[in-house]
Amino acid sequence: MTFLLLIAGLLLLTLGADVLVRGSVRLSARFGIAPLIVGLTVVAFGTSAPELAVSIQSILLGRDAISLGNALGSNIFNVLATLGIASIIAPLAVSQQLVRLDVPLCIGVSALVLLFSLDGQLHQTDGFVLLAGIITYTVFLFIKGRKQGNDDGLEDYEREYGAIANAGLIQWAQDFALVAVGIFMLVSGSKLLVDNAVVLARSWGMSELVIGLTIISVGTSLPELATSVVASFKGERDIAVGNVIGSNLFNLLGVLGVAASLTPAGLPVPPDALTFDIPVALAVAVACLPIFFSGYTIDRWEGALFLGYYVAYMTYLVFKSTSNAMLPLFTTAMWGFVFPLTAMTLGILAWRGWRDRQERRRKLQQVNDGITQESLESSQ
Repeated sequence: MTFLLLIAGLLLLTLGADVLVRGSVRLSARFGIAPLIVGLTVVAFGTSAPELAVSIQSILLGRDAISLGNALGSNIFNVLATLGIASIIAPLAVSQQLVRLDVPLCIGVSALVLLFSLDGQLHQTDGFVLLAGIITYTVFLFIKGRKQGNDDGLEDYEREYGAIANAGLIQWAQDFALVAVGIFMLVSGSKLLVDNAVVLARSWGMSELVIGLTIISVGTSLPELATSVVASFKGERDIAVGNVIGSNLFNLLGVLGVAASLTPAGLPVPPDALTFDIPVALAVAVACLPIFFSGYTIDRWEGALFLGYYVAYMTYLVFKSTSNAMLPLFTTAMWGFVFPLTAMTLGILAWRGWRDRQERRRKLQQVNDGITQESLESSQ
């Protein structure tokens, strides 16, 4: 019964996020906000609503470790599992903005969270700093979206959410009702999920941090997984990547920011999270950079590598939490063979990406020099 209630909580969270996003998007459009801006803010943050709901519920119930594990585990799942599965379906396109801005920003924020956690807790002031970061990032997206124009993606928007022109009172009421129902489902689902996850953690002998890093983080990341996989099937491969990076930024700045700001005494950071899980989240963000700019695509073999690492990460958590006898051998194999091989692979990808960019710049310069020379000859 506990497991069934946990599944019910996951379903409520997933459906609630979809209902909330749909109602919020349509209301935003009715208030005259451009579809592009709505997509950059409401939709992107709406897919992270389950993580936020679970974190708030965990803090209110005094389950701080679940809140922290949920945010960290969701980030790790988003990159390794979501991008891994989506890129196996079809190689994913990576925009230059992600490589130049969003991924470095995600790396910087991950490092900042690690720095804040060195004393064993995220203080309330740390939470306020993170919240200021998400506000600044949202304002930046809003300004950027306004500069790019209001009609960008209008057809896709109307196909997904319907036309919003000439809305009557009934349509307004329906959209407000969607928002209210979505919020109710998120609150109810998060309570079911947290309560029953704690019961499972105790019955299985697993810590609340591990439960947050595994079952809860996977469940709350289902909207991101669904969005990226569907986008990959539809051929909208840049959306699949942007959705993951945007969600990870919101998890670090918004979800952890809210969690820390709601705890006057500070959000405790367990030693395992400080020495392993937060560094893993940072390493995952760093690993994106060389893979992303190697041709600005994520190939199938790179997606398989991501997915394999997520399986290895989950295996380590399960072995460690259950004190499995295979843990020493598994750890030795990972540190002695898999990690060095991956580091070498990432280094080669980074070098090849830099070399390819230099070659493209050289060829472009030759073309420009040729055009300039022809112009001079024709003028003479």
